[in-house]
Amino acid sequence: MRPQARATPSRSWDPIASWYAGWVGREGGRFHRLLAIPALMRLLAPARGDRILDLGCGPGVLAPYLAAAGATMVGIDLSPRLIAVARRNHGKLARFMVGDATRLPALALVGAQSFDGVTFLLSIQDIDPLAAALDSAAWALRTGGRLAIVMSHPCFRVPRQSGWGWDDRRALLFRRVDRYLTPMAVPMQPYGGGRHGATRSYHRPLQEYVRRLAGSGFVIDAIEEIAGAQVEAGHTPNRARAAACREIPLFMGIRAIKLAAPTAPERGGRCAPGADGVNLPDGHCGR
Repeated sequence: MRPQARATPSRSWDPIASWYAGWVGREGGRFHRLLAIPALMRLLAPARGDRILDLGCGPGVLAPYLAAAGATMVGIDLSPRLIAVARRNHGKLARFMVGDATRLPALALVGAQSFDGVTFLLSIQDIDPLAAALDSAAWALRTGGRLAIVMSHPCFRVPRQSGWGWDDRRALLFRRVDRYLTPMAVPMQPYGGGRHGATRSYHRPLQEYVRRLAGSGFVIDAIEEIAGAQVEAGHTPNRARAAACREIPLFMGIRAIKLAAPTAPERGGRCAPGADGVNLPDGHCGR
């Protein structure tokens, strides 16, 4: 499936690149090092010699971890300034280029079905449209290749529409969610100077990720919900906060496998793959 062109790209983080690169650091902030990167590496399970494409790579914090596993990495980001940081910090470990994750066929370093794995490390919620990003990932990934995503948990971490609440009667810290099912483009980090505006985070309900993955030819084979207790609860957490941070996940990880391209029905009653790309057993050709 070749990704379709569209009129406007995702908003670049170029105006806040210096702030973000400083906050994240050379090999990721505490959230990256303790939670997000270990989860992504478990889901991706890179083997020596694998070629991995990291979409929305930012300053390239994943590169040292993939290099240690013996994999080679190409990182793509829309921000020239973040790519410059990635090349400066990790240019000996990976190749980096400026590009739109939703338009991969236009990029010189990316070929059709040329990667064993594709990753979105805390980036997919900053990329829009989702369908174009997943179509691009499928285009670059070989049949049977793995797509690994780690993102803020879409059910409990809705930008500007969720937060912690306290129940005095029960002495209970709980997670409040004000909106969930409605997709939203939420302004996040403001910037000024010559370009006034804000970065955007794109909230989508979980069903949208499942639907779009299936529509791009993927089948989900693993989901990991990642609690943030060791980061969120603080050094001296009270009992209620520690319990809440253990039980309410901060991140969600998804692994999906790229299926073979749809083919014509076989003799003997086997169904042709439907819109979700899945072959059903004989006698189960439902609509």
